[in-house]
Amino acid sequence: MPVSVSYPGVYIQEIDSGVRSIAGVPTSITAFVGRARRGPVDEPVLIHGLGEFTRRFGGLWAEAPLGHAVAQYYQNGGVDAVIVRAYDPPPTGDGASSVTLPASGASALTLRAANPGKWGDRLVVTVKHDDADSTVFHLTIEELAPGPLVPTRPAVVASERFVRLSHIAGSPRFVSDVLAAQSRLVRVTAPPSGRVDEATDEQLQGGSDGDALTVSSIADRTALEDAKRGLWALEKTDLFNLLVIPPLAPDVFPDKTTWDTAAAYAHDRRAILLVDPDPGWTEANSIDAAAVAAHAAPSENAALYFPRIDFADPLQENRPRPFPPAGAVAGVIARIDGERGLWKSPAGQEATVAGAGRLGVHLTDRENGVLNPRAVNCLRSFPATGAVVWGARTLRGADALADQWKYLSVRRTALYIEESLYRGTQWVVFEPNDEPLWSQIRLSVGAFMNGLFRQGAFQGTTPAQAYYVKCDRDSNPQEDIDRGIVNIFVGFAPLKPAEFVIVSIQQIRPAE
Repeated sequence: MPVSVSYPGVYIQEIDSGVRSIAGVPTSITAFVGRARRGPVDEPVLIHGLGEFTRRFGGLWAEAPLGHAVAQYYQNGGVDAVIVRAYDPPPTGDGASSVTLPASGASALTLRAANPGKWGDRLVVTVKHDDADSTVFHLTIEELAPGPLVPTRPAVVASERFVRLSHIAGSPRFVSDVLAAQSRLVRVTAPPSGRVDEATDEQLQGGSDGDALTVSSIADRTALEDAKRGLWALEKTDLFNLLVIPPLAPDVFPDKTTWDTAAAYAHDRRAILLVDPDPGWTEANSIDAAAVAAHAAPSENAALYFPRIDFADPLQENRPRPFPPAGAVAGVIARIDGERGLWKSPAGQEATVAGAGRLGVHLTDRENGVLNPRAVNCLRSFPATGAVVWGARTLRGADALADQWKYLSVRRTALYIEESLYRGTQWVVFEPNDEPLWSQIRLSVGAFMNGLFRQGAFQGTTPAQAYYVKCDRDSNPQEDIDRGIVNIFVGFAPLKPAEFVIVSIQQIRPAE
């Protein structure tokens, strides 16, 4: 606002620079969708480490490879992950353990485990009163370690205690409200209508791990999309950059419909799907262009990796067994993003796969040379490095397609810019659509792009060679202004990986 002058002297006025800072979004939040032993169903949960996954979803489980994929992700440098637990309930019931606690002369209190699974059968509850006339009660819930409950009580692995709970609806300590807000172990399904009787170590029962998942449990658009279940549960999370769908069971793998549906969803969310190889691919010679097309459609938002990798399995006394590579590759991508930036292709000697043993197929240079032009990113093993990611293409990267989104790093850089600008220009909506606004947009977007240029994200030695931002009268004709549209054009010169290094050697005859 103009300064209001009243006396002779010097006045100070702070003037807005017109630049609104645009922050870059995270680049390697990885979403995992699969079956877990415990945890909320069809609710995306952000975690920051394997320990948190173990606490909230039960850790490794022989019935479902999700836990191993998450473990390999963190073993290879993963930071943030979003977990979606898919669950098919048994034919009867919802699969959650429950217990009913009597209430003197009134309807009983029924508690159920916070989420389905046999884990709830390890919960015991205790009710205590201060005295015989007390109308409030104290509730203790304990989760016991696996093992028989008798003759020796197992160790307590988690415990919650709630004091002065009330059976009266509307009370600040009403048992249903308190447990819903504060407990991670139980919920109330039937509140009591009177004083709850004292009880000791009443065990919850009836939990079920549910039926084995099928591909329709994850990617049946008709049944799941509107309800935001399965893959579409990710609609309830703000952002993810990579998508991993581990096998649904040790011998149940995603099919082409699942991969194609997931790739289309990843495209809508500006993310990249990491596709595991067909389990029937046991040699390179069997993977022709038709086999790749039959496995997953050519999508610029998907990348395929081959072969499977042996990792030590803690559930089998650390004996090595083969696992799909996507979880580990997601960790490698996250690590390289942090060390070099997402414009560096997640491949090469830096892209080592930690913990990897033998590869399912030991590829030769010739075999690699056949698969790479078909958009199959190979995993190789070299004496000096061990297992490494040795391919950096999207599924649109086949030489026959000659697509602009051939390289994974180029596609991910574009998605990063798109998402960052989408979020960073929300302030533009409803602003007067004329040159003052366009100037602010050019300054803000230009500052963001220049920051990437200074980090080495683009080709070129000057900003003019590396990128451009256009938002002016030419890009915003009057008919668009009349329709309430402002057009911002941003271009950049992406870095592309040096896939083929050619060294020419010449013998020079010495001068006589």
